[in-house]
Amino acid sequence: QVTAPEGGRDPAGRSPRFGCAQKYIVKNYFYYYLFKFSAALGEEIFYITFLPFTYWNIDHSVSRRMIIIWSIVMYIGQVSKDILKWPRPLSPPVVKLEMRTDAEYGMPSTHAMAATAISFSFLIATVNQYKYPFELGLVAAFVFSTLVCLSRLYTGMHTVLDVIGGALISAVLLVLLYPAWDMIDHSLLTSPFCPLLSIVVPLVLCYNYPKLDYYSPTRGDTTTILGAGAGATVGFWLNNQYIAPAYTSENFRLGFPLITGKIVVVVLARFLVGIFVVLLTRQFMKSVVLGMLRYRYKFPIGDLEARRRLEVEVPYKFITYSSVGFSATVIVPLLHKLLGLI
Repeated sequence: QVTAPEGGRDPAGRSPRFGCAQKYIVKNYFYYYLFKFSAALGEEIFYITFLPFTYWNIDHSVSRRMIIIWSIVMYIGQVSKDILKWPRPLSPPVVKLEMRTDAEYGMPSTHAMAATAISFSFLIATVNQYKYPFELGLVAAFVFSTLVCLSRLYTGMHTVLDVIGGALISAVLLVLLYPAWDMIDHSLLTSPFCPLLSIVVPLVLCYNYPKLDYYSPTRGDTTTILGAGAGATVGFWLNNQYIAPAYTSENFRLGFPLITGKIVVVVLARFLVGIFVVLLTRQFMKSVVLGMLRYRYKFPIGDLEARRRLEVEVPYKFITYSSVGFSATVIVPLLHKLLGLI
């Protein structure tokens, strides 16, 4: 917890009772659960399930593009928060339904950025490979991103300007990156320097993250995202080099296969096996890496302040989630093949 300065709030706009949930009365449970669910679509629970699911069950090239765009957009959004230092909505009068991210600054909304980037990059990546109504995909992307954006207003975590700014920044980045998609994808799969750069560049960015006067989870969240992207990128390269080349005529499909009971069972089996391995990897690496860092820097297991230090937080989160990304793109597909699910 951080003690608020005179005036009742710290620089990020947090109330003096930061870390303590406010009491509130829910008058419309439909909106409450709708926007609580929508807010979760911008959290780790969504990223760690949807992005791997796309890789295992839909299309490798689509998943690669989404993960790269997501990593770039989220890094820019997180850094922008700590450079601009625009406060979140004041509480009171706003009632905040989330406490974890209350320590962060508000502008831009990274939930809005991620929702816009993931939904529209999925649309752009699939519209040329699969036969489906473009208008339907556009509506779905718009509804998805809009629900996430509105959830940030409902939960009291952002102003309208934060949300609009986040969505617009993400849209501009998509437009700027789209012409280079194929070139970036090809380089990541074929360049001999890809594994080295995929690890070194994100690590340098994490260790040189903008410093704040107080602790904020933005650096840890950024390290988590870049670590997952780095591990996945190394996995993409290894798969292309030694397992199955990505650029083959078999990877281009004219339409989605007809959904049958057998396909549903296989898809569910892939997902359940995969998510079990991913979560197991995540928990195992958390324990191992944290144990090694505790031994190196001599701090007790319950010392939260020590775990927030740069030399502990960055390697802890980066190694853990790069292992998760690598496991999802290499270990899980090999296990699927071994079990006859491919």
